[in-house]
Amino acid sequence: MRSDEAGTQSSVSADLGVKRYDRLTAIARVPAQPGPGVRAGGGPAWPQDLTVPDGTEPRGLAWWKAADPAWRPAEAALAAAEDARVILPDGPEYEELRGWLEERDVPCRVSRYWEEAGQVGTVNDTGGRTELVTAGPEGAAPAAGPWAVAARDAFAAQWDALEELPEGDADTYVPVGALVPADWAELLPHSTFNPVQAAAVPEVLEGRGHLVVVAPTGAGKTPIGMVAALEAYARGRKAAWLVPQRSLTDELDRELQLWRSRGLRVVRLTGEAAVDTELIRSADVWVATTEKFEAICRAGSLRDSLAEVGCLVVDEIHLLGDPTRGAVLEALLARVREDSAGTRIVGLSATVANAEEVARWLGARLVRTTWRPTRLTWQLPLLDPVDETDWAARAAVRTGATVRIARQVTDDGGSVLVFCGSKRRVRSTALALAADRGVSTVGVDADDAEAVERLCTGAGVRLHYRDWPYKREAEQAFRAREADVLVATSTVAAGVNLPARAVIVSDTTLGMDRVEVSMVQQMFGRAGRIGAGEREGWAFLLTDPAERAHWQARLAAGYTVRSRLADHVADHLLAEAVQQRLSTLEEAESWWAGTFAAYQGHDSVEPLHEAAKFLASVGCLRPAADEDRLEPSALGRLTSRFMVDAVLADDLATALRRAPVPDDPLAAEDLLAELLSTCLPVLEQAPFTERAKAALRAALRETGRAAAEEPDTPLGPARAEAPASADDEQGPRAGDLARAVLLLAAHRPALFRGRPAYVLGIPVDSMTGILEEARRYLAWLGAQGPLGTVHPWVAVVAADLSLRIRWRTLGAGRGAGRLLWMCERMATAPLAPGLVPRMWKAARARGIDAPDWNGTTPPGDCAISRDGYRALLAERVTGTRLTLQGEEVRVWAPPGAAIRLWSGAATTLHIADGEETTLLLPPAGPTDAGDGYRGAAVFTRGDRLASGWLGTYAALRA
Repeated sequence: MRSDEAGTQSSVSADLGVKRYDRLTAIARVPAQPGPGVRAGGGPAWPQDLTVPDGTEPRGLAWWKAADPAWRPAEAALAAAEDARVILPDGPEYEELRGWLEERDVPCRVSRYWEEAGQVGTVNDTGGRTELVTAGPEGAAPAAGPWAVAARDAFAAQWDALEELPEGDADTYVPVGALVPADWAELLPHSTFNPVQAAAVPEVLEGRGHLVVVAPTGAGKTPIGMVAALEAYARGRKAAWLVPQRSLTDELDRELQLWRSRGLRVVRLTGEAAVDTELIRSADVWVATTEKFEAICRAGSLRDSLAEVGCLVVDEIHLLGDPTRGAVLEALLARVREDSAGTRIVGLSATVANAEEVARWLGARLVRTTWRPTRLTWQLPLLDPVDETDWAARAAVRTGATVRIARQVTDDGGSVLVFCGSKRRVRSTALALAADRGVSTVGVDADDAEAVERLCTGAGVRLHYRDWPYKREAEQAFRAREADVLVATSTVAAGVNLPARAVIVSDTTLGMDRVEVSMVQQMFGRAGRIGAGEREGWAFLLTDPAERAHWQARLAAGYTVRSRLADHVADHLLAEAVQQRLSTLEEAESWWAGTFAAYQGHDSVEPLHEAAKFLASVGCLRPAADEDRLEPSALGRLTSRFMVDAVLADDLATALRRAPVPDDPLAAEDLLAELLSTCLPVLEQAPFTERAKAALRAALRETGRAAAEEPDTPLGPARAEAPASADDEQGPRAGDLARAVLLLAAHRPALFRGRPAYVLGIPVDSMTGILEEARRYLAWLGAQGPLGTVHPWVAVVAADLSLRIRWRTLGAGRGAGRLLWMCERMATAPLAPGLVPRMWKAARARGIDAPDWNGTTPPGDCAISRDGYRALLAERVTGTRLTLQGEEVRVWAPPGAAIRLWSGAATTLHIADGEETTLLLPPAGPTDAGDGYRGAAVFTRGDRLASGWLGTYAALRA
């Protein structure tokens, strides 16, 4: 928003339906303030993760960017400069300036949507020589050194991007049949290979070694991966194709549908899709998320099939440097890279600064190109300075700039993709764009999804993020050009192919974290609609004045892949030990030496030794006479198989050990919910809208013991708009909102029955991440019942709750876990999504509330064999007898079952031999707060039964 358009707060129009957004709002302007990382002397500190470049520049440079048609460069500077250049907008108001420059033989290049102004060079306005210096518009303070180098390199990139486009490049495309066998051609998406593909495909076919292909986002790397997979198939080997997100497995799976129709067996594996081991063994191509593939590696049951993988196609291999996914990918690649004769790696990467380093580590050939089907020009528009402590003002400036740029592009017949750093910013920005198009947004709550969708749809603006209920409709509308603006979070950049003429990255943070440069580049890569015949794309990153130089430096330097494995050494050391790839510290040191972390200089083995000590101290490694021996315990194998973070898991287990033993189911579930929501960052930091926060806080206040008596009955008027009480005894705590979600699932399961879109006015999709993360840790706790590594109450309650959360659409209440477990096992993993609900409903219709029926004939829907069914019956705790008599317990349990006894926090473990026996309860400690709470429980590999209040979990209550 330009300062001359801004009024005062009191002059804002009451009618927000007027045509121009920039006249709807006003912001108090203040001088720019020093931001974080700024030295006391006033100059910003160079980013620590970037190499400081050499600031020497021997040429006489005078490079300008103009955004004012009245601007003219100094004649003396033009006369003295060896290299003078100007970038300016393409518009009739700039014709006079362009003519003035042409008269003086000053090269200039134009951009249809140009926003930047400033200069960089070694020649001042009087013609004198200086060191390399950069300055912004309107007399902004100049900067030298690395900042000037970054400005020079950014200008050079923009200048190159604005080179005049050739008439056509059809001659650079190569017929598919010229490079691959004729029978492959019908399996590829296009009849020709573009220049990137034409350069890479011969490298794929001419050798069997590892290969890394580096090209800009949107350059068409998928057909290269297809050729690599087909080459492995032609050799009689399997191909595994790894992608970073589930949404990408959907997209790739659709693209490979043609392969299925031609007889290739393609199987899709994600965290949501259960594993059918026989289907995987028979498949020719696996499509999997990195995490799912690693989980299969850790499970061990498919080791023979893994050995048949001849090619590992790794999409977005540059995500080695991703804070969340990088460590898993690195550990996997470190495992495969040594065996190029068995499995070749074909990595597909976006543009990275250290591509050679990544390729050298893998021992791979490198194919690198800057070609992309559309020209891309990126800019950092100049935003008005505001008080950096005023978040609302900063957001308003960004929104104003977004609206202005989007208006310019769409008025010109283009489409715009806007990326925001939070869901709320998506909604508020979309409303601002709709208001700019004449839609009245007076009094509209940005948290009212239905109202936001209705108003924005009418204005040709759509929204998209993971749990937005209308995201599929938004994708269709944007592809069909029924909407010309799509406002989204980063999910569209990473997981959905929705290109536009222009991309606006409206925020430089995602939640509380700075967005990665690789993510910004991926967002930029969506600019340019090749399918619509357009050959240019424009990308804009909106930055505060104080951070603009930092971002220019990062974008000019490019994304550098840096190992993240050092942050997760314990998890991956344990995984390697569980897979029997190492068994001693010496072997662990050899493994570490082969990682990308060690290749980048993190070669000290001290963190590795500390990780081994930690794993031993928490029981994931067995004690050994030989201190160098690394032998996973049963708990270690569970921890690795469930892919829970070893440090977080220990924090959770420690908190549970220190907590008092509960005395009823409600207290137990409350305690689990509280500790999960404070120990797991995903839960503790879960974001919610203000409306959702109000509803969840109301649910927390209204959850009480009375609700436990009738968990399927509403607890009262927990309306979404219920305000938080100002006089609550205790203020909001971290994790409270996630805790409320878990308590709703535990105490009010009927709210989730039948796949509702909303619960208490909150989109159910916004709860999914919380529930799934909690379920994984609950399942891990529940599986420890036979091991004796958690208190029996924890294992019983966690196992029941994890299964109820997984099958929450059934609305199953407390005690349903055993029956759900039986249904899961009878259905088999791949058929469970369809069969479990059917078997559950059939059992409930017959009044069955637990898996304790007589007879050995499998139910009609049972998907396992008769022998498998009889073996499953033997895994039940059916027939178990537990009788507490003073300090003793009379018990009968199936042979091999674990018998757990407790007095307060003290527990003992016994193994049943099939005979009835009497066992002594353990004595409680002298300071045990749970003294007097005594009981017994029996665990098999999947079933459990307990005495006392834990008996509530033996069967579903009527």
